[in-house]
Amino acid sequence: MNEYLICNTTREQREKIVAESLGNIDATCDGCAGGIIDMYQPYIDGKMELKDCTMAFNARYVKDMDMESKRSCMEY
Repeated sequence: MNEYLICNTTREQREKIVAESLGNIDATCDGCAGGIIDMYQPYIDGKMELKDCTMAFNARYVKDMDMESKRSCMEY
């Protein structure tokens, strides 16, 4: 995995890594790829490693809630 680190790649290589990893990056199929591509832009720009881009994206879906405050669908 060290070959994918920013310090071991050029911008062109990082663009190719992201493009090859995501497949259809034109987002022409249904517009779904736009957000995924944006999440890796800091890696392409050399500002954030791949792992950190993924972690930052996933962090948006983590909520800090205790189990008592969560309700199931059956509780109304």
